[in-house]
Amino acid sequence: MANRISKARPLVIANWKMYIETPEAARAFVASLKRRAASFAPAEAWVAAPFTLLPLLKGIKLGGQTVSAHEGACTGEVSAMMLREAGASFVLVGHSERRRQVIEGKEVEGESNEDVHAQLAAAANAALTPVLCVGERERSQSGEHFNVVKEQLRAAFADVEPSKVTKVLVAYEPVWAIGGEKTMNPRDMHEMTIFIRKTIVGMKGEGGMSVKILYGGATTESNALPMLQESGAQGFIVGHVSIDAFRFAALISSLS
Repeated sequence: MANRISKARPLVIANWKMYIETPEAARAFVASLKRRAASFAPAEAWVAAPFTLLPLLKGIKLGGQTVSAHEGACTGEVSAMMLREAGASFVLVGHSERRRQVIEGKEVEGESNEDVHAQLAAAANAALTPVLCVGERERSQSGEHFNVVKEQLRAAFADVEPSKVTKVLVAYEPVWAIGGEKTMNPRDMHEMTIFIRKTIVGMKGEGGMSVKILYGGATTESNALPMLQESGAQGFIVGHVSIDAFRFAALISSLS
């Protein structure tokens, strides 16, 4: 797997989803980001781009938005080695938009915890840094959301050797906060950061204390710094703001 990422620098991952579609738009974004790089030296920026754009981009750390757990006869899938050959060095695993979910009492097809576990293993075996996404779709007074996150972590880390735990990044995505302009309360995120660390330590030992934890959910250039300062998170996965090169650069600069 990739080397351990420095804990001192905040990490901000742009998740383009399918918003940036053309080579021209992708290259223009990266060029703009590189021009502004000097203004956000204390932070690190990665881009999770559509698979088709990965071979076309240079000068920034690139990753896939998902990965197949399989090889060979799997029509339409993209393997971990294909991502590596296309220029990726990391990959998002278990993003909330890809996980199995229940809507209005009906289960919608998607990736199970077991699928995510297999994808994480495939990424690790291909020397891709897995960015494991976890998070609940709704919160309850009973605290059931903690059980949801715990089970996601338990399944994903099941076969990860304790010595390699720090090679996995964890991104907490409260699904109910995604898509807006207001993050969850930083104090609530701090509670979740502690819970995630405690859960990993309980499974894999003290190495869990060094796992890098990111936050994803309505992060903007206006609210990123308070979240970074108060939540215990060490960076962000950014959605809709990340497709605007000016706003994304402003978000990173705000962390200085």
